Amino acid sequence: MLHDQKNTALSCPCGSRKSYNRCCEPAIEGSSPAKTAEQLMRSRYTAFALGMSDYIVDTTHPDYRKDLNTEILDQQNSDTTWLQLTILTVESGSEQDDYGRVSFVAEFSADGQKAQLHENSRFSRINGLWYYLDGEVKVQPF
Repeated sequence: MLHDQKNTALSCPCGSRKSYNRCCEPAIEGSSPAKTAEQLMRSRYTAFALGMSDYIVDTTHPDYRKDLNTEILDQQNSDTTWLQLTILTVESGSEQDDYGRVSFVAEFSADGQKAQLHENSRFSRINGLWYYLDGEVKVQPF
């Protein structure tokens, strides 16, 4: 897994052009939770890219975790290479908000096929922490 080989000085997988240790690592490692819905979305993408399924589960709203576990995520992600994240729109989700939406495209390769995942995600902040709720997802080859 890429997580085992990560170099914190390298560019963050989320595409921010910051180094991993100055971008998503603090949120993923728990030293500084995401301050906005977009930061949480970017850190979740990075966690997918690095195979850090615990973070995906932990940052999913408790009401939406029922069928989500690390084994399933690891299995689904084992043959997937996440290639690029493009944020399309951000609606609310600032440090002053308790709700936000982020639309994005995530390019990936799975079983030798390239595809794009288009998602309109919903986020909620509870007791100062942002959580992923759900999203409208469309996957198409490219």
